[in-house]
Amino acid sequence: MSNFINLIWNEQIKLYARKATWVMFAILLVIVIGGAIITKFFGVETDFKEYGDDWQTELQAENERLTAEMSEDEFASFTNPVLIDKNNYHLENDLKPQPYDGWAYVLDNSFLTSVISLFTIIVAAGIISNEFKWGTIKLLLIRPISRTKILLSKYVSVLIFAFTMLVFLLLTSWIVGAIMFGVNGLNPVVVQNLISGFAHNNVLGEIVTSYGFSLVTLVMMATFAFMISAIFRSSSMAVGLAIFLMMAGNTIVAVLSKYEWAKYILFANTNLEQYTNGMGPAIPGMSMTFSIIVLVVYFVIFIVAAWTAFTKRDVAGN
Repeated sequence: MSNFINLIWNEQIKLYARKATWVMFAILLVIVIGGAIITKFFGVETDFKEYGDDWQTELQAENERLTAEMSEDEFASFTNPVLIDKNNYHLENDLKPQPYDGWAYVLDNSFLTSVISLFTIIVAAGIISNEFKWGTIKLLLIRPISRTKILLSKYVSVLIFAFTMLVFLLLTSWIVGAIMFGVNGLNPVVVQNLISGFAHNNVLGEIVTSYGFSLVTLVMMATFAFMISAIFRSSSMAVGLAIFLMMAGNTIVAVLSKYEWAKYILFANTNLEQYTNGMGPAIPGMSMTFSIIVLVVYFVIFIVAAWTAFTKRDVAGN
């Protein structure tokens, strides 16, 4: 067990010894800070408004103003109805509107897990193929450690990197958000405009759910890139193919959705949030249980393919 932990530790040292790794963290930080600045100065004004004790009267007056704007401004007829419906939801559920805060910014930044997926794909794609590229694979395999342990240590290192970046995103989003917008308590209620209509929930639960669902795509795409790296020894192929499929996956599913077998495509199942946000499954007949089973099958196939390629390959010629 100690050998396995040492292998993981060595992989982490090699990973963070590269400038490219720190550049990834820097890019993510810049995006978080830039997003906060844009939200602060170009966001919807009503999102930052603080209401007093007589907030019901304020909302009713605001609805009257928004309604009047709709008759004078054609653009307002498209945007104001949503704001009016949101105000009515607060009134109907006796929920005092809270100004936009750091927690809301953390929740909004859940889409940045796609950036983490991109960086994780790059790391996963190179963690094996680079050993062949740099000629260090022989030095690695002559050690009295099984290839299975070496492969597993590399895969676990990829997951640790992904988790570290996720924690970094959460912490920086909260810190930057708290500085720019303040914080409305430890676990405020957030009102969201979902496909099924407005709904309110505690923000911490929404953050866990949103980021948790995003992790599914992250892990699956990292595992796919890891497999390609093990099979073809090419980081560029692994990165290119994984990123292409991640970006084009939804389009592929949409084009093939008329076929029954399309529900078995990986990308039709990675978005588990489709079963909770009122949108409904991408293809009729799918369910949460079905998607989880499909994902597990794909995951096993990726891992077995990577293990087979790595443990059976003859590296004498490398």
